[in-house]
Amino acid sequence: MTHTVLKLQGITKTFGPVTANRDVTLELRHGEMLALLGENGAGKTTLMSILFGHYVADAGTVEVFGSVLPEGSPRAALNAGVGMVHQHFTLAGNMTVLENIMLGTEPLTAVRHDAASALRTLRALMDRFCLAVDPAAMVRDLSVGEQQRVEILKVLYRGARILILDEPTSVLTPQEADHLFATLRQLVGEGLSVIFITHKMREVMAASDRCAVLRHGELVFEAVTAETTAGELARAMVGSEIPKPRRPEPREGDEILCLQSVGVAGAGDKQRLRNCSLALKAHEILGIAGVSGNGQSQLADLLAGLVVPETGEIIIAGEGLERPTPAAMIARGVGRVPDDRTGTGLVADMTVEENLSTEVYRLPGFARRGVLNFKALASRAKQLIEAFDVRCPGIDTPVRKLSGGNMQKLILARILSNAPSIIVVNQPTWGLDVGATAYVHQQLLDAAKRGAGVVLISEDLDEIFHLSDRIQVMYQGALSEPLATREATREQVGLLMSGNHASGASRCTSGSNDAGAAA
Repeated sequence: MTHTVLKLQGITKTFGPVTANRDVTLELRHGEMLALLGENGAGKTTLMSILFGHYVADAGTVEVFGSVLPEGSPRAALNAGVGMVHQHFTLAGNMTVLENIMLGTEPLTAVRHDAASALRTLRALMDRFCLAVDPAAMVRDLSVGEQQRVEILKVLYRGARILILDEPTSVLTPQEADHLFATLRQLVGEGLSVIFITHKMREVMAASDRCAVLRHGELVFEAVTAETTAGELARAMVGSEIPKPRRPEPREGDEILCLQSVGVAGAGDKQRLRNCSLALKAHEILGIAGVSGNGQSQLADLLAGLVVPETGEIIIAGEGLERPTPAAMIARGVGRVPDDRTGTGLVADMTVEENLSTEVYRLPGFARRGVLNFKALASRAKQLIEAFDVRCPGIDTPVRKLSGGNMQKLILARILSNAPSIIVVNQPTWGLDVGATAYVHQQLLDAAKRGAGVVLISEDLDEIFHLSDRIQVMYQGALSEPLATREATREQVGLLMSGNHASGASRCTSGSNDAGAAA
């Protein structure tokens, strides 16, 4: 790590009254892996978007290898050797790996594609950096880890010497994440320089050479990673000490939710469920681990009453449900936190107050003879946005103007404030910073302590191990046998996530004994 290859000098960017970046100066050196951290809304993505030409800074310059980049030109960034891998992949599923790699690299006036030459270059890159993937495979048939390799190969194919990755391990198994960072280390050894944005402290401490922290749009901390600690980084991100979630003593509770050999047909791009069984007790957090796309969203829809089981049975507090509906699940004390915030979690064009009122407006105290008590609803909304740190100008703010992290906090505020007996949370801390994550974790632990049972669906293994009493793994629509968290290892769960298991059943202690046989 000798000379500087990238320099952001005095970057300032505002969006109306909001200052996303304020006089940020940051350097990246040759052969360095730099971790960029910060709270939600700290300005990380805005800064990288300015670097890559998606945004134009109000002030400041971007220098790459000593030359100032033209403003607002992704093409100029690519030509200068900057490549970016977004958190949500930008691949064409109906095209092959090679076609995706070549896309946009040839002039529109080209008479024919030079596929043979492109294939030779691609194979050389795969051999050099140990990024194995079938060039003839359709992208839609690849695993998530393989798709990420294609994204990295895309930028390497274009001659990138500076690589930017946004939340690179959010959809990977532990083994795939280890392989990714081994690959990044090799890339750095070959002379590339890497910036990666992450919320996972374990990755920062294990993989980065240096780290930088943004808070409220300003660069507030820089350090060599070996000379700092995860606690110091977390304090720099939020500006204060972060309280550690307090895990209560384990308590044995009654069984409150059971799935017996449930099967559900897949719809659209959702994985079908196959012979799924689980048993949830009061005071328990049951973690459902798995790589994205293996049926977790279908399981969450099932427990929310959005889909009806074709086989098997759902039993709540010892009583079977013949035909579950969202209203029936809410009436039975089920609170749902979906992963699709704007699609099913919130109504984007309604205000913060209106979204917080959707499940309580008919209750005594908030309505009388069909007339809403707007003062009571407004008071409740103000209390919840303060308690859950929902950052918005006011309760009359349209939800579509909130950041993704604040939308998630809003959903959690609405659901957890109703004290449900069963809580189904799907990716509860996706997109949240360390401070908000710690708060959400404590809320779930407190809910379990009060007697609720929590089904925690998460692709973050750190979260699963930190919160869960037992763990089941979902792979291609089937659930594994449950594992006691204190006895399980990350490697063991990672193997289950990659399909190294046979589907099993967590048998219920209540309900009809004929349900499993009928299935």
